[in-house]
Amino acid sequence: MALSFDPHRTAVLSMDYQTVIVSIYVKDPEMMARAAGVLREARRLGMAAIHVRMGFRPKLPEVSTRNKLVGAIKASPRHQQIFEGAAGAIHPAVAPEGDDMVVTKSRVSAFTGTDLDLILRAKEIDTLILFGIATSGVVLSTLRQAADLDYRLVVLEDGCLDADPEVHQVLTGKVFPRQADVLTVAEWTAQLTPAGAAG
Repeated sequence: MALSFDPHRTAVLSMDYQTVIVSIYVKDPEMMARAAGVLREARRLGMAAIHVRMGFRPKLPEVSTRNKLVGAIKASPRHQQIFEGAAGAIHPAVAPEGDDMVVTKSRVSAFTGTDLDLILRAKEIDTLILFGIATSGVVLSTLRQAADLDYRLVVLEDGCLDADPEVHQVLTGKVFPRQADVLTVAEWTAQLTPAGAAG
């Protein structure tokens, strides 16, 4: 199905492409090239490019020990180091440029506890292009919340990655299509015109 994109009402969300996360998950260098290409196209067409990263204040005051996932980070100084300094920075291959924005989160979803929705609404954005690591983490949680907030959604399937390939396939093949259009990076790029397409 052909889609159209109004670049001024579209944002690309590059999620959790932090240096240490990339080093753990990404084994195919072509994935980084694809991700960088998405951001290049977004900037060229005037779409908002937003980088989402996980990060915490010293001693993690925003983290509850009742939260099974992030509570485990609070309990482990070794895991906290993953999100600090160069390790927690956005990977150089997809680093912010120019007017790109960075949103720092302390939960799995890019929306929870952040000003992402405020930024998007202020810019009158209604369409989100999502890709990130991991498929069953930030991508799933952000997609679910964005759908409930009535954003039009596209997931770039080969810009996402999960530790469990089968989970990735089930999510992108069966779960995500209920709330989003799922495309490869090449399929998405092929549907863009030089000036962007209104729709």
